[in-house]
Amino acid sequence: MGQAIIRLAAADPELAIGAALEHPQSSSLGMDAGTLAGTDPLDVAVATTADAEDFDVMVEFTTPAATMAHLALCREQGRAIMIGTTGLSAAEREEIHAAGEQIPVVLAANTSVGVNLCVALLEIAARVIGESTDIEVIEAHHRHKVDAPSGTALLLGETIARTLGRDLATDGVFQREGHTGARRPGSIGFSTIRGGDIAGEHSVMFIGESERLEITHRATDRRIFASGALRAAKWLAQRPAGCYDMRDVLELR
Repeated sequence: MGQAIIRLAAADPELAIGAALEHPQSSSLGMDAGTLAGTDPLDVAVATTADAEDFDVMVEFTTPAATMAHLALCREQGRAIMIGTTGLSAAEREEIHAAGEQIPVVLAANTSVGVNLCVALLEIAARVIGESTDIEVIEAHHRHKVDAPSGTALLLGETIARTLGRDLATDGVFQREGHTGARRPGSIGFSTIRGGDIAGEHSVMFIGESERLEITHRATDRRIFASGALRAAKWLAQRPAGCYDMRDVLELR
């Protein structure tokens, strides 16, 4: 994702790359960020930290621990941050929302424009047929993804649960094995697939008697996430302190 973001940002005349960060043990430290991403040199060396004068908005796709360190840096420097990291704990998400009282923050489980349109469609579908159907969320990703279900799958499930007045913590079903008994009314099921180089696929099924509605999004290239992240970064640069999401960015509320 970092390399995809660098390639798109380097080609965008509205953007300038001021810093590129990696963890202290990375073999990329000291390399030119453009060369690393497979584009022209940018005269920006990969480093472990950045100063306030280096950037206006940080675009962040890492790990939860690194995200919290970068969030602290942005709070200290008074800079905006676009967070696309998934697998965050409830406490980490609370800290991110708290940071929105001081700096502009976008927290996005998925930066794809198409996925966020799916979220808007799911609210409509859940309101109309959610109470009369069984609901299943199915997601597939590449073999290297370390969290499951994906942050996007959880976003989709949380959207449905919130619309129906349910709680995903109690109504979500994340494992089925052995003699499970009949499906519990009101539950929202999740299935996870991992393999190959799948960039990301998500489907939600509303399964009723004699018909089934499916809302599906398939990503074939990570560029869509990089493009959405940079769109969010541009939007965020013009906003006051607050914790926003992609629906704010896309004006879908």
